[in-house]
Amino acid sequence: METFCGNVNRDVVGFNTLINGYCKAGEVNNGLRLIESMVKDGVLPDIITYNTLINGFCEIGDFDSAKNLMDNLLNFDNGSGYDKANHITYTSLISGYCKQNQTEEALAVYKEMIANGIESDVVTHSCIINGLLKSGRLAEAKNLFHEMVRNGVDPNHVTYTNLVDFCLKNRSVMAAFSLQSQMVVRGIKFDVVVFTALIDGLFKNGRTKEAEDMFRNLLEYNLVPNCTTYSALINGLCKIGDMKGVGSVLQQMAEKNVLPNVVTYSSVINGYVKSGMLEEAINILWKMICENVMPNAFTYGSLIDGCLKAGQKETAAGLYEDMKKRGVENNIFVLDAFTNNLKKEGMMDEAETLFQDSISNGLLPDRVNYTNLMDGLFKAGKESSALKVAEEITAKNIGFDIVTFNALLNGLLKLGQYDVQSIYTGLQKFDLAPDHATFNTLIKACCREGKLDDALKIWNEMKSYGVKPNLITCNILTEGLCESGEVDKAMELLNELSISGFYPTAVIHKTVLKAASETKRADVILSMHEKLVSMGLNLNLDVYQNLINVLCGQKMTRKATSVLQEMREAGFLADTVTYNALIRGHCRSSHLDKAFALYSRMLTERVSPNITTYNILLGGSTESRSMDKVSDILSEMKERGFIPNSTTYDVLVSGYGKIGNKKESIRLYCEMITKGFVPRLSTYNLLVNDFAK
Repeated sequence: METFCGNVNRDVVGFNTLINGYCKAGEVNNGLRLIESMVKDGVLPDIITYNTLINGFCEIGDFDSAKNLMDNLLNFDNGSGYDKANHITYTSLISGYCKQNQTEEALAVYKEMIANGIESDVVTHSCIINGLLKSGRLAEAKNLFHEMVRNGVDPNHVTYTNLVDFCLKNRSVMAAFSLQSQMVVRGIKFDVVVFTALIDGLFKNGRTKEAEDMFRNLLEYNLVPNCTTYSALINGLCKIGDMKGVGSVLQQMAEKNVLPNVVTYSSVINGYVKSGMLEEAINILWKMICENVMPNAFTYGSLIDGCLKAGQKETAAGLYEDMKKRGVENNIFVLDAFTNNLKKEGMMDEAETLFQDSISNGLLPDRVNYTNLMDGLFKAGKESSALKVAEEITAKNIGFDIVTFNALLNGLLKLGQYDVQSIYTGLQKFDLAPDHATFNTLIKACCREGKLDDALKIWNEMKSYGVKPNLITCNILTEGLCESGEVDKAMELLNELSISGFYPTAVIHKTVLKAASETKRADVILSMHEKLVSMGLNLNLDVYQNLINVLCGQKMTRKATSVLQEMREAGFLADTVTYNALIRGHCRSSHLDKAFALYSRMLTERVSPNITTYNILLGGSTESRSMDKVSDILSEMKERGFIPNSTTYDVLVSGYGKIGNKKESIRLYCEMITKGFVPRLSTYNLLVNDFAK
C-alpha cells in the first residue's frame, strides 16, 4: 500500500498513528481533521480513532469537543462492530472531567455508561472515586468503592492509594491503617506511591515515628525511594525541626544518585528558615542553583520572609533582586512576606504602594494578600483605606473566607461600627460559619464596652453554631467579668465548664485572684484559690507563684510564706521569680531585714538573683531611707555582672530625691540620660517638685 508522511501506511492503523502523534503534541484539532482524509481514502475510523481523539480533547480541557465526538460515536453505525463507545471511551472522558474537578459531569457520563450496558473496570471506578475525594465527598466515594467490590471489580493499588491519601489528609489515621490492612489481605503489593502517601500523611498527622518506620519498611520491601518519597521524608523532618536528620537524608539521596528537585530543596530551605538557620538556608539556595535546579516563587518567598522576620532587610532585598534577575516573577508569597513585615513595622503607606505596584506589574494578589493588607490598615488606624480593600475584595470576586471576615470584623469593632445581628447577617451573606476567632472577637468587644449581658448571650449562641468555647474564649470572658466586679458570675461560669471537662488554667487563676485581691482580704483570695483547685486547676509552679505574688502585693507576707512551704511540700522548688515576689512583699511591708534574709537564703539555695532582685532591694532600702545599704547592693550587683538599667536609675534618683540629697539625685539623673535611659514620668515629677521648693 502507498505510504504518506514517511513510512506511515494509508490504512486505519497509519491514520491512528498520525492522530495519536497530533494528540500527544497537543494539536488535537489537526488530528480531528485527518478523519476527513480517512473518509476520502475510503478508510473508516474505528474505536481507537475516536478514543484517541476523545482522550486528546480531554487532555487539553476541551470537553465540549470530546463529548461531541462521544455523541457522534453513539449515533454512528457502520456495521463493523467496532464503532460503538467502549469502557475506554467513557473512562477517558470521566478521567478528564475528574482531573478538572468537574465531578458532576464525570458522574453523569458514568451513569450514561452504565445505562448503555457498558461495564466499568477498576480504572473507571478509581477515576470517579478520586474525583469524589477531591470534592470532599467521602461518603459517596465509599459507596462507590463498596459497589465496585460487590460487582466483582477488584480495587487496585491506585484505588487504595487515593483513599489512604484522603484519609490521612483529613486526619483519619485509623481509617488509613484499616485500608492498609485491606491491601495486605487482598494481596495488593505496596509500591513506592503507596508508601510515599503513607509517609507524607503520617508526618502531617504528627505521627513522626510511624512515618520514619514506614520509610524503613519501604527499604525492607526492596523498593527504591524516588525523589517524591525523599521529599516527603525531608518535609516531615523539617516540620519537626530535625535538620540534622534532613542532612542525613540528603546524603543518602546523593549516595543513591537520586537528584533533589525544586520541591525537595524548597522544603529544606523552609526548614532551615523555620529553625532560624538563615545562613544554611541561603547556602542551600546557591547549592541548588549550582546544580541547575531553579528556585521557584515558594523558595524565594520562604527565604525573603525569614530574612525580614530576622530583621535582615538588606539580605531580603538582595534575594528579591536575585529572584527577578533569574526570571522568577513577583508572586503572592513574596508580596505576603513584604506586606507582613511592613504591617509589623506600621509602615502601611509603603505596604499600599507595594501592593499597587505589584498589581500594575501584572500580579493578581490572592485572598491572603488582601486580608493581610486590610488587617494592617485597620491596625494602623487607616480605616478608610481598609474598607476600600474590603470593597475591592468583593468587586474582584475574590470572596471572603472566615479569616478575611474576622479581620474585617475586628477592624469594625474597634471603630464601634457593629451590632451582633448585622454580623450574623454578614456571615449568612457570605455563606460563612463563624469560628472561634469570630466569637472571641465579639465577646472581647462586648467585655471592653461593659456589655456583659451581650457577651454572655454570644457565649451561649456559640453552642448553637456547634463551636465549643476554647481556652481563649474562657480567658476573655473571665477577664471581662472579673474586671467588671462580677467575680461570682465568673466563678459560676468556670464551675459550669469544669463539669463539662474544661478546667481552669494558670491564666484564669491569675485573673480571678487579681480581682479577689481588690477586697484586700487574705481569706477571700485563698478561698477563690481553693475553689479553682476544686474545679480541677492543676497546681503547678505558675499557680503557686501567682498566689504568692498576689498575697505579697497585699503585704500578706506571712500567708505567702505559708504558701511557699506548701509549694515545697508539693515538690516545687522556689526559683528567682518566687524569691523576687517574696522579697518585694517584705520590702512593701517595711520588713527590710526579712527581705535581706530571704536574699541570703536565695544565694544559699543556689538560686541566681537577676537585675529585678537588686532593683527590688534598692527600692526597699530607699523607701525605708536605709541609704547605707544602697552602695553595698550596687557593689554586689556589679560584682555579679549586672549593669544598672532604667529601673535601677529611677529607683536611685527617686530615693535620693526623697531624702533631700538633690546633688546625688541630679548626678544619677545625668548619668541615666547619658546612658540613653528615659526616666519615668514620676521621676521627672519628683525632680521638678524638688527644684520648685
